[in-house]
Amino acid sequence: MPELPDVEGFRKVLDSCARNRRIEHVDVYDAGVLHDVGEQRFRCELEGRRFTRPERHGKWLLAPTGGPTVMLHFGMTGQLLCCRPEDERHAHDRVAFTVGRDRQLRYRDQRKLKGLWLADEAGVARTLDAQGPDAAAVGREDFEPLLRRRRGAVKSALTDQSVIAGIGNLLADEILWRTRLHPSRRADRLTDGELARLHRDMHSVLRSSMRADRIPPRDSWLTGHRDDPDGTCPRCGTSLEHGRTSGRSTVWCPHCQPKQQS
Repeated sequence: MPELPDVEGFRKVLDSCARNRRIEHVDVYDAGVLHDVGEQRFRCELEGRRFTRPERHGKWLLAPTGGPTVMLHFGMTGQLLCCRPEDERHAHDRVAFTVGRDRQLRYRDQRKLKGLWLADEAGVARTLDAQGPDAAAVGREDFEPLLRRRRGAVKSALTDQSVIAGIGNLLADEILWRTRLHPSRRADRLTDGELARLHRDMHSVLRSSMRADRIPPRDSWLTGHRDDPDGTCPRCGTSLEHGRTSGRSTVWCPHCQPKQQS
């Protein structure tokens, strides 16, 4: 699933491929990925405009045009690619923006769980107002009160986009493994020291992941072993455990992340 680092990578694709280029043509191959806007209005509102500087908030990518903003959410399988107009169309290409004469920005998505919205300034604000602060930008002074107000599991708090925007399943497991916190620990019962470590490790994981434009499956990371048939902790060698936290598949090390009374 695309999480904050992946979306930051898509922001870079949009910036390098289409920024300040005229949108010559919009092809909608599958209107099922358009939300709250029809195909004809989507095309008419955008053709002839130019994409300006793209922005990201959590898992949302914002593509302003000087008029309406295209808001993209990638769901489980969405991608943004820079192609040439003559490149063969992929079976899962849903929308294509021809920008200038030689480039085409394509939204590709197999499962179509999210998609594209067209929003004015007020619409963008309404969407982002429902989100928590961006995980890569939130400071410790704001982070700690957000977690202290949550009575449920710390993993559930980290992955709740209304609390902190941008963290999904893989990032949450990696961050909690770094911090040595069991995913089911009560967020409101973490100590000051644990919250400080959680904030520090969250930013460390995000910085490394954003440089790679993805969550890297490194051998020294939990994410490098979570899908191994007999995965072991890269820190202590203990067999990893698998379960569910608030309905989400979860991986942790029982030695490094002992379950405590909470």
